Amino acid sequence: MKITVAGLGYVGLSLACLLAQKYEVTAIDIVPEKIKLIKNKKSPIKDQEIEDFLAHKELQLTPTCIGKEAYQDADYVIVAAPTNYDDESHQFDTSAVESVITEIMKYNDYATIIIKSTIPVGYTKSINERFHTDRIIFSPEFLREGKALYDNLYPSRIIVGENSSRAHVFASMLKECAMKQDIPLLFTNPTEAEAIKLFANTYLALRVAYFNELDTYCEIKNLNTKQIIEGVCLDPRIGMHYNNPSFGYGGYCLPKDTKQLKANYEGVPNDIIKAIVDSNMTRKKHIAQMILDKHPHTVGIYRLTMKANSDNFRASAILDVMNMIKKQGVEIIIYEPTLNQDSYEDMKLVNDLEAFKTQSDIILANRYTHEIDEVIEKVYTRDLYFRD
Repeated sequence: MKITVAGLGYVGLSLACLLAQKYEVTAIDIVPEKIKLIKNKKSPIKDQEIEDFLAHKELQLTPTCIGKEAYQDADYVIVAAPTNYDDESHQFDTSAVESVITEIMKYNDYATIIIKSTIPVGYTKSINERFHTDRIIFSPEFLREGKALYDNLYPSRIIVGENSSRAHVFASMLKECAMKQDIPLLFTNPTEAEAIKLFANTYLALRVAYFNELDTYCEIKNLNTKQIIEGVCLDPRIGMHYNNPSFGYGGYCLPKDTKQLKANYEGVPNDIIKAIVDSNMTRKKHIAQMILDKHPHTVGIYRLTMKANSDNFRASAILDVMNMIKKQGVEIIIYEPTLNQDSYEDMKLVNDLEAFKTQSDIILANRYTHEIDEVIEKVYTRDLYFRD
């Protein structure tokens, strides 16, 4: 069985490493630097398990930038190309996915194509019709940035948007290469699989938004957020998980997936889905205003990355808060040791922690760590409950 993985971000590279334990895997990306690093057994992204697998595991993994080499002999091709949300068209930009599929079709007329990119509801059916084929399947991924391979090794569930022999073969490959036992498997219709992905992420965004609004209420009413959250979450139906207030939900998935689901609701009565999207901006505006009300001259931003063990800050919620504050004439300085440069979007980077503390009137901590314990009285207190 020969497998090709197209797109070597968190989703694609984690799947390539997972499957290469037991199968012959070719990994393709359009960025030569990524291929060079992988050939040298180094990861182009920060993920502890991926880094360990590449450095120490005996993997049947061949990285390449050449389409013919990647696709011509593949039995399964996994497409993990990016699908960013376009605010003007109100839908995911699926052009990268379609570009990959076009190249697959050029070199291979039999491979089963598995889309792992997040796509709009109804996309699999339409793309099969567009390419006059029936061999394109969708299988949603449920991974965290920085823990992508771990989440493939210990998946919460495996879902494939087709109930067929080829779908069962693909699911069995994922299951065989995982370390977790008794993984729930679900085979659905393609459109239902697409909806599962968007509804799952939108529910997570709803939970973040809920505890953020709880925290906003506590702050304005001068109540203890932590005590109220603990009391609420002792109810086993609610649970003590995923309940920390933040600057808003951010990252690569939740903002774009909630917007796509909202767009898919056009013509369908709804209040909650729209409110989830709107509440995120309301929270960011509230945070920015609370900072501005303190009349600082300089606001320090402690870390742009919103998760521990990650070097990625795409769509991190703090970015919008920073821009709102900056527009009101407040100077912004940033402590982000993963960036080796002097500035970020016209904002000063201070990579000496002591200098950063000294120069900041107020610190917004995107992640709470022991490094800022000694200046906690200067830190905007919401960071005490921020999650990594």
